[in-house]
Amino acid sequence: MDPTLRLLKQLIAINSINPSLVAGAAGEAAVARALVEELRAIGLKVEIQEVAPGRPNVVGTLEGKAPGRSLIYCGHIDTVGISGMTRPFDPVERDGRIYGRGSQDMKSGVAAMIGAARVIAESGGLDTGRLVIACVVDEEHASIGADALVTRWRADGAVVTEPTDLAVAVAHKGFEWVEVETEGRAAHGSRPREGRDAIRLMGRVLGALDALDRELQRRTPHPMLGTASLHASVVAGGHELSSYPDRCHLQMERRTVPGEPPGVAGSEMEAILARLREDDPDFRGASKVTFGRPAHEIPESHDLPQMLLGTGLAGSKPVGMSFWTDAAVLSDAGIPAILYGPSGAGLHSIEEWVDTQSVMTCRDALVLLAREWCR
Repeated sequence: MDPTLRLLKQLIAINSINPSLVAGAAGEAAVARALVEELRAIGLKVEIQEVAPGRPNVVGTLEGKAPGRSLIYCGHIDTVGISGMTRPFDPVERDGRIYGRGSQDMKSGVAAMIGAARVIAESGGLDTGRLVIACVVDEEHASIGADALVTRWRADGAVVTEPTDLAVAVAHKGFEWVEVETEGRAAHGSRPREGRDAIRLMGRVLGALDALDRELQRRTPHPMLGTASLHASVVAGGHELSSYPDRCHLQMERRTVPGEPPGVAGSEMEAILARLREDDPDFRGASKVTFGRPAHEIPESHDLPQMLLGTGLAGSKPVGMSFWTDAAVLSDAGIPAILYGPSGAGLHSIEEWVDTQSVMTCRDALVLLAREWCR
């Protein structure tokens, strides 16, 4: 079996569910140990960066024989949970596909970038420059792995090997999470003059959000990403049928596109609450932004995407991706970053798979890019 596919199956078989998503989950420690062994066997210099207890980044470096440009290949080693899956850690190969949790998102991309390093190392190494293989934790939650990575490693360019169906992606959306709470007044359900319904007050907030989302959809779309959007993710409130609810809590997500200012979701929500207070002086509501990540974009004309397109293994033109990735973290740190990875389906679903040939194609393209870029 080809070493790249062998490694992919080995990685799928290791439980690396993100413990920030699923309480008590295994985390990335075991898969990190396997990657340390693999990178050392290839001949890379390996460093372990402990990001949080039991959650290490693994970084391998392949130095060229002379100075040149540097390149990072970056992939995350955590996965989402396995609820509803029957054999999540059994890497079954069938009809040109490999199934299992993380097969597409994104242990295939990790296997492809390590496979590229293996091919380069076993064929004489790099004449010039430096290739860095960064296997990072926690992308599926807060990206503490990528945040830690850029405090110690720099490069002239980076490829995040998220699944892109072998297209070169130069842009993706960002997101902001906002919490809102409306305040009512608890009372017996038979006494409307004493009570105030916090859930109905939240209904006003939801109505305003619905209007805002329709307005976002009418804006001029980003040429690759379309329009910004928002959705109400979680709503909770009330205690019992015969009582007026005194609190209602909403968690919402706003997806952003390049060019929108940081904190846009928080500003929009504060404006909504201000209008509702003007309409009803008794309205009580407050909001706070709990987390956010920026959208990402680099010019299509940048050398990095153009060089990858030039391999003939990466589509015909740059594209954008709807989901957020660690490329934004690298870019914010001054490292131009693009996305390129294998094909498949079932991200975060009960049946996840990756196309086997696309993993090999991805690996081969990364070999060609590294040799050309690091000159």
